[in-house]
Amino acid sequence: MASEKRRLRRGLPPGPRLPPALQLLAFWKRPAASLVRLRRRYGTRFTIQLPLQPPFVIISNPEEIKALFTASPEALHPGEGTRILERFLGRNSVILLDESAHLEQRRLLLPAFHGERMQRLTPLMTELAEAELRAWPREQPIELHPRLQRLTLEIILRAVFGLERGARLDRLRDLLTELLAFSESPLSVLPGLERYLSWLPVVRRFRTVIAEADAAVYALIDERRAARAGDRDDVLTMLLAARHEDGSPMSAPELRDELMTALLAGHETTASQLAWAFERLAREPAVAERLVREDDRYLTAAVHEILRLRPVLPNAEPRLTKRAVTIGGVTYPDGVALLASAFLVHHDPELYPEPYAFRPERFLAQPPGTYTWIPFGGGRRRCLGASFALQEMKIVLRGVLTRCSLSPAERTPEATARRSITFSPRFGARVVLHDRRPAATGSRDMVAIA
Repeated sequence: MASEKRRLRRGLPPGPRLPPALQLLAFWKRPAASLVRLRRRYGTRFTIQLPLQPPFVIISNPEEIKALFTASPEALHPGEGTRILERFLGRNSVILLDESAHLEQRRLLLPAFHGERMQRLTPLMTELAEAELRAWPREQPIELHPRLQRLTLEIILRAVFGLERGARLDRLRDLLTELLAFSESPLSVLPGLERYLSWLPVVRRFRTVIAEADAAVYALIDERRAARAGDRDDVLTMLLAARHEDGSPMSAPELRDELMTALLAGHETTASQLAWAFERLAREPAVAERLVREDDRYLTAAVHEILRLRPVLPNAEPRLTKRAVTIGGVTYPDGVALLASAFLVHHDPELYPEPYAFRPERFLAQPPGTYTWIPFGGGRRRCLGASFALQEMKIVLRGVLTRCSLSPAERTPEATARRSITFSPRFGARVVLHDRRPAATGSRDMVAIA
């Protein structure tokens, strides 16, 4: 094992030499600051080593990111690079597949996430957002992040799973809420360590909950397949109608795994992204008021800027090398995980002047760059749910801002906390909501990095 680690490290970009456990601790406790510090010391590519994982090489040069995203699917396996998620998602998840199997599964899923299909979900998303907003207190500090988690989970259960109000929705909501809470533990990113700690009550409970959630999802699939209801707009209906190249339908395990993929990929990510949006807008009254006055073009630019400034996924899917591959003049042997860093490329001052300032105007003059704006990854692995997430963010932002003005509950901007594989506001996006009235223009403060 030690000789294998030395082989892999030989010739890789430099990086910290701390023990893997200490590197993990640094990235867990101060995730954004750790990335910035390593970029400052080592440049646009560096190597880190986490416990029980292959070496990770973090890349933030746009040309190298382009080469990474367009490399042969036989040379790089993002699916294998993301195996830590398998016990949540299942082995059929499009995220965990590679080469021809990935392309086949992606072809099955694309129609369900087409822009036109997403537009048909707008009334449901709007209804759920308005119902959630009515329950939010006014004129007192509140944490928006847990409320947004509740909203995004409800949207997925209704718009993706196709559940109606009732006992089944309530039961699955409770199970999935508990399952998602486990995904925020450090154990969730160290499956190898989890195997040795199977005696822990939290690990045993996780296995019980995921078994119960699976049983509920399989029962839903069987019921919907038997009902043959094809006139619904939810994603599960579309997946039930999908056919493989040989004409066969998706199996129950495939459907289960893709539903769980939509849940894990679209719940915490969107909730955290919206939390960052409101945390920022509470400190940017001029931008918030402009969003109320202007049309969809400015709202779209503001969403793009939030995704740039505070990407909740700090990097695209790790791509595991299956054979030697050369990127940016460096030849990486097989067995190395290559990561395109969204956080670092989004905060490169050569690409984005004043990178820590919140300026939606950046994206009014020109659209986001393919390899300089990567909150949804890129290439053939770009997130299938991107249009779903963008639409959801715009509906929630517009709904809140047309009814309320915002002010920050804390004097200083919130720092970054890691929740499993995502970055979110450390104190839950604490703001004060005021029923809509003209907002005063305030001074811009600096964005905290921690």
